[in-house]
Amino acid sequence: MSIIFPFLKKYRVAAGFALLMMLVELAVELSQPLLISKIIDDGIRQRDLSVVWLWGGILVASAALAFSAGILSSFFASHASQGFGFDLRDKLYAKVQSFSYEAFNRFAASTLITRLTGDVTQLQDMIFTGLRFMSRIPLVVVGSVIMGLIVQWRLGIILALTVPVMIVCLFVLMRRSSRMFRAVQGKLDGVNGVLQENLTGIRLIRVFVRMGYETGRFARYSGELMRSTVSALRLTETTMPFILLVMNGGILALLWLGRIQITSGTATQGQTVAVINYSLRTIGGLSALSGVVAAYSRSFASGLRISEVLAVTDTEETGSRPESAAAERLRGEVRFKGVEFRYPGSDITALSDVSFAVRPGERVAIMGATGSGKSSLVGLIPRLYEQTDGTITVDGVDTRRMDLALLRGSIGYVPQEALLFSGTIRENIAWGHERASREEIEAAARAAQIHETVLGLPDGYDTRLGQRGVNLSGGQKQRLGIARALVRKPSILILDDSTSALDAVTEEALLEALRSLSCTTFMITQKISSTLDADLILLLDEGRLIAKGSHSELLADSGLYRSICESQSGKETTHVQNLT
Repeated sequence: MSIIFPFLKKYRVAAGFALLMMLVELAVELSQPLLISKIIDDGIRQRDLSVVWLWGGILVASAALAFSAGILSSFFASHASQGFGFDLRDKLYAKVQSFSYEAFNRFAASTLITRLTGDVTQLQDMIFTGLRFMSRIPLVVVGSVIMGLIVQWRLGIILALTVPVMIVCLFVLMRRSSRMFRAVQGKLDGVNGVLQENLTGIRLIRVFVRMGYETGRFARYSGELMRSTVSALRLTETTMPFILLVMNGGILALLWLGRIQITSGTATQGQTVAVINYSLRTIGGLSALSGVVAAYSRSFASGLRISEVLAVTDTEETGSRPESAAAERLRGEVRFKGVEFRYPGSDITALSDVSFAVRPGERVAIMGATGSGKSSLVGLIPRLYEQTDGTITVDGVDTRRMDLALLRGSIGYVPQEALLFSGTIRENIAWGHERASREEIEAAARAAQIHETVLGLPDGYDTRLGQRGVNLSGGQKQRLGIARALVRKPSILILDDSTSALDAVTEEALLEALRSLSCTTFMITQKISSTLDADLILLLDEGRLIAKGSHSELLADSGLYRSICESQSGKETTHVQNLT
């Protein structure tokens, strides 16, 4: 929680005014029972109407003052809490953006969404409640006890004895409910995770007719959330009857003792009414305090969850690419030397002793069975992960010592799954280079073989895409992803099996366009047609580089490569050789 409170420093003036106005409101409210006793004892009992009008007028004026102070306190408390929430949410988002892939693996997407939304809202509400009520309620209780003792100490002593019992109960409640509400937030993560999976895979769910199963799965997670919430709320709500029982018992004792004091002449009717009024205010304060404790328990649990995110030190401070970095351009020479890689937290070696060299402008095709380490290999170039051993150099410089903004700013990356953002086609392509001109965007689209398709759409490049590009085919989404990478004019282009949905004619046209580019290209593929004129082919098997060379070299030296050629062509190896 200590990580979070510094966000309030910016709003300390507003918070101070909120507390000041709250104190004014509190002081006025605590004086009102005393004014009422004056009206009863000096006015009504003495049948002096002028005294009634005098103290009655003061009472009305004090009520107006308390109302105005309460409004101002709420205004400043809202300003401080909403500003706090905005800054904290902004900082959290920036922190998540800086996470390394290893840090991302520690937090599921659903829990990050919950922490940036629900947990921040809980803390935001706690700040408002703290400024407006949480600090006010203890003062109301303590002030009521002190004023009760001042007005008539014999009656006030009963009030003073009942309050500590309530405070101890609320303290025990706060400790237990905090743990329970943290479990509630964890259950909410589970609900959000199932919901996210269902919304993302809705088409697959319908095709496989799994709506009933997924509805039941969501109901199970939702039921667990409901049961956890009910248990936590049951604990907090059961304190209210206990508080009312003890305090009402105290009021009965006050009425009984007050009658005796009035009869004996040691207390007046006004004093008795004033002490009972203070007792009622104490009951109201403690009743509200139980709700505040419940809210604080939830916010404390949320604060711990947010602190876990802010405390992550495994980050990448890449920031926006500076103009000086944009002016630089890498040549695109890439070397792997004895590279070994294991994913964080795993004992399985994804890559082992991988070594090769690529000159600037060359095209590299990477082949291998599923799970052979192809994506792991290309993911090491932009440092999505750090190699466990060995060195990777770009233009002769170890990538671990390179500026990330320069390195990644020089790379065009197209992942396996085409990911499009909400907005127009033009905006999606320009996402790769925000300052790209219209001509540059269209040139990238032509190279990616998507220009003619875009022109055939109703609004051309201004056509808005559905969620995740739902109104486009798989091949169209892949080509838009390639255009987004090409508009960067990268020195190194990485195509992670991103032509799998293209037909042979379109793929050949795309490869022909890529040949005219001056960038170094890494292309993961399962198609022999994509490797025929590659400068270098890397053949991976279970994380090991078992063969490398050109198409003709591998045909001569690699039995596995020959078998792949034969299985795809349906002909003898010699026939495949004739194609080259």
